[in-house]
Amino acid sequence: MNQIQEKEDSVLSVSDAVLFAKNEVASMPSMTVVGEVSGFRGPNYKSGHCYFDVKDPVSSMSVIVWSKIYAASGITLQDGMKIQMKGKFDIYASSGKLSFHARTIQIAGEGDLRQKVAQLAKKLEKEGLTDISRKRSIPEFCTRIGVVTSLSGSVIDDVKRTLARRNPLVELEVSGCAVQGTHAPATIIRALQVAATTRPDAILLVRGGGSFEDLMCFNDEGVARAIAACPIPVITGIGHEPDTTIADMVSDRRTSTPTAAAESVAPAISELQTTFNNRISRLGNATRKILQFYKTGLITVEQRSNLAMKNVLSSKKYQLDKLSDRPCLKDPIYIISTRTEDLNQTEQRLMDAFPALLSRKKEMLFVESQRLTRASAAMFHPHQALLSSLAGRLDALSPLKVLTRGYAYVQDERGSVIKTAKEASVGDSLLVKMRDGTIKATVSDIELS
Repeated sequence: MNQIQEKEDSVLSVSDAVLFAKNEVASMPSMTVVGEVSGFRGPNYKSGHCYFDVKDPVSSMSVIVWSKIYAASGITLQDGMKIQMKGKFDIYASSGKLSFHARTIQIAGEGDLRQKVAQLAKKLEKEGLTDISRKRSIPEFCTRIGVVTSLSGSVIDDVKRTLARRNPLVELEVSGCAVQGTHAPATIIRALQVAATTRPDAILLVRGGGSFEDLMCFNDEGVARAIAACPIPVITGIGHEPDTTIADMVSDRRTSTPTAAAESVAPAISELQTTFNNRISRLGNATRKILQFYKTGLITVEQRSNLAMKNVLSSKKYQLDKLSDRPCLKDPIYIISTRTEDLNQTEQRLMDAFPALLSRKKEMLFVESQRLTRASAAMFHPHQALLSSLAGRLDALSPLKVLTRGYAYVQDERGSVIKTAKEASVGDSLLVKMRDGTIKATVSDIELS
């Protein structure tokens, strides 16, 4: 109190005053506020924060919801929505504006239920059960439809009436279940299983409008997993246009109402007739184009074949004409006579060629012999003088030369030369070599000098 009194007695700048107020507001405790959303702006395209007012019949206040808090709430805020927030007041120092900073937000009255539904939706989204990629395609023309809904309400009558009006040829298999209350999820799961056993083209899971609490059985996790695991594509038509349940998120196709669900699987007979006629026309056009294409191709192939055949026949005719002009085909003896003439001419050329060839070879041999004679003379000339000298010396030393002067030499029977008288014995046969012959003698006596 004293601090406030001091502030009253002093003069403050704007920033000091705003700071003082900011500190005072910051000391206030957290509080829970209920009000109606007005002037909603957000999420901001850059920051993702949301700005709006909440009001009651008497007052209104500015609210800020940070991006992470808004994303975690799972709620899409809009004007006129009644919400419950928990947070604290704060003052923005730059402008001095008082705002309520919400830390949690939920729908007033239905807040807890919607919070649980949002949490379940995030859980299933993380598991991939709401991915568009896992949604199965539904036949454009369904012939058998399974319907899972209450047998006591008007919904089943609306579905039957819609199917009968649009396409009475569609067969209908109905599996009853409860569509409201705590026991409803178990009956819905069982009805889906029963409907799938009949192997229809698609299953309609439908219910009329109601409050958020009335539709909670379609926000059940077990129902959502049963839809995802169903072997047959599931189409939902639950409540009215604004209503979106967990069942809608995991289904293969979501429609706004039960009637819209029935219309989506049963094209009108007029539409079928139009589609059928269009397809007949398209098929006829396509067939004509295909036939025309093949006809053009066949004509082209025929023209090419005829041209190719003409070319082949013309070539063969030309070859036959050339063959028929050959002399061997006109006169079989022509081959023998031609070969005979060729042999005679070859023989004549050979006979004419031999003398000239021999003459050239003779001249070549004469020239070569002259060259050889000159070369041998030149080769042996240096050695002839030496040979003559050596021959003279050899002749001078030859025993035969001595024999010409009246000398002789003696050999025994073995051919060994007897050089002294001691080498001979009486009675030995000796050979006396003379210049002009050999004398055979026998030793009768030996006289030593």
